Amino acid sequence: MTHSLRALIAPAAATLACVAILIGLGEWQLRRLAWKEALIAAVEARSAAAPVDAPSESEWRRLDPADYEYRRIRLKGVFDGGKQILVFRPLAEPRGRYGGPGYLVMTPLKLSDGAWVLVNRGFVPDGMKAAAANGLDRGETTVVGLMRASESRNWFTPADDSASGQWYTRDVATIAQAEQLTRTAPFFVDADASGDPAALPEGGETILAFPNNHLSYALTWFGMAAALIGVFAAYATSQLRAPADGDGDGGR
Repeated sequence: MTHSLRALIAPAAATLACVAILIGLGEWQLRRLAWKEALIAAVEARSAAAPVDAPSESEWRRLDPADYEYRRIRLKGVFDGGKQILVFRPLAEPRGRYGGPGYLVMTPLKLSDGAWVLVNRGFVPDGMKAAAANGLDRGETTVVGLMRASESRNWFTPADDSASGQWYTRDVATIAQAEQLTRTAPFFVDADASGDPAALPEGGETILAFPNNHLSYALTWFGMAAALIGVFAAYATSQLRAPADGDGDGGR
């Protein structure tokens, strides 16, 4: 029996370490679940709230995306179509009439004090790029929409090429540099839908749905920990019984 117990020390230690890791991963997913639920609640509240005035230029340096993302704001200025860029974006689940491959129309809005805010005026389908010029001749206009932080790129995002006008990310700093915009806000604004379902650019296409699988992930990790404990328990039982069975055979 003593020999059998000693033989279980290493497997027991390995099992304990693995179980601790699996439980830790499960608890981490539960923390992520709480964070994601708080994020979803904040986004829903901000996006549904009445618009407030856009933060002034003096506030820009203190802005934190965690505090302002998806906040509904209003601002007034004049669009500069000469510095407008189109960001390629396949719209898989459009909220409006148009979808599929196309472009997000990013147009600089010049405020009355000379500062700039990039506005995503909406989506235009591929083959209808000319519609990106719609609405640029209205003079001073009021924009209502959601504050957004600059987009980050991943390994699969093609490089932006300002020389050829090929853009794949809504990176405020990169766009501002390419279009020689100074005093540019560190955020951009996703404009609301115009109310006309046939209007282009098609505003109001901000994605407000966030995947939330953290509970299932947590249950998976906890389930794996429980299964590992069960496997070790079965193994340990078989090992502890083996000597007794062997002694019985030897006595016949």
